[in-house]
Amino acid sequence: MITTLIDGIGLLYTGDPEREEIGDAALVLEDGLIAWVGPASEAPAADTRVDVAGRGVIPGYVDSHSHLVFAGDRTAEFKARMSGRPYTGGGIRTTVAATRQAGYPELAARARGLVNEMLAQGTTTVEIKSGYGLSVEDERRSLEIASGLTDETTFLGAHVVPAGMDADSYVRLVAGEMLEACAPYAKWVDVFCERGAFDGDQTREILAAGLKAGLGARVHANQLGEGPGVRIACELGAASADHCTHLTTADVDALASSATVATLLPGAEFSTRSPYPDARRLIDAGVTVALATDCNPGSSFTSSMAFCVALAVREMRMTPLEAIRAATYGGARALRRTDVGWLRRGARADLVVLDAPSYVHLAYRPGVPLVHQVFHHGLLL
Repeated sequence: MITTLIDGIGLLYTGDPEREEIGDAALVLEDGLIAWVGPASEAPAADTRVDVAGRGVIPGYVDSHSHLVFAGDRTAEFKARMSGRPYTGGGIRTTVAATRQAGYPELAARARGLVNEMLAQGTTTVEIKSGYGLSVEDERRSLEIASGLTDETTFLGAHVVPAGMDADSYVRLVAGEMLEACAPYAKWVDVFCERGAFDGDQTREILAAGLKAGLGARVHANQLGEGPGVRIACELGAASADHCTHLTTADVDALASSATVATLLPGAEFSTRSPYPDARRLIDAGVTVALATDCNPGSSFTSSMAFCVALAVREMRMTPLEAIRAATYGGARALRRTDVGWLRRGARADLVVLDAPSYVHLAYRPGVPLVHQVFHHGLLL
């Protein structure tokens, strides 16, 4: 196998809790994996060498929450919010109508374009949800498209109740025929547990059906207000409770005493002018925190994990180290992955070379394109 030495690294953020930062560092890549990590002075010989000239290196971002299969545009809704209209989640049905009308090639091309946009910005692992079809065939089609782009696919038939159906009938459909059609294309099941969407009992019913079908659980929880979503996620052993904007002490305690990751989505708060989650409270309680983009056409149309890192530092009182950890290692934990999100021997060789000496510049220079190179499965893009 051909080995590649990457050296001249200013500051290497490994994501490995045992040794998170290494100055004047080097990496050796072999067969798409990390073969060695350490100080450049101790680096073994390799077949080829890449000198990054003092630039910082981080693991590829792990974006554990996105909605990339959709059609249409919600610019008007965003414009109205910026003029003072509050976000309610009701605009989801606008995207559902456009998505149902779109052809498979159109949906697939747009989703692939967004994945490529993310990859160019350093996101090497992405989760993609359905949720803009809300019929058996449209949800199945969305997940078929998503499964061609990532291994991390999530069935979100329970996004909202579609027009013309009552909630109980729709829950039965989601937990029955729709789940059966979608499960072959999905790894996870998710529910938007929120006022105006699905209540606690409905959430439990759908998640229980998904778990029985062999899917892992995730929950959209406590975005618009306090509710049962976070505690249900912890109770059922969900990998992640996502949003976590409005939390009670009981919610924080439940997260701290469970393996459920709190995935924070600051792009949504930025785009909806809503209060940001209290990341400091979660971290100080010992909760594992992830950052993700929530890329979607209505409430967070950003594909930039670097932007979310900057928001987390500025608006959620996270340190730069905590934010980069959440965007890499934390995202991997939210997907229950140990092969990505860090740079240690045996992990996948997904890494980003920054046009800056360290990851701190992601928050220090917000909005500046700082990606110099991306390696994906060991290959330079």
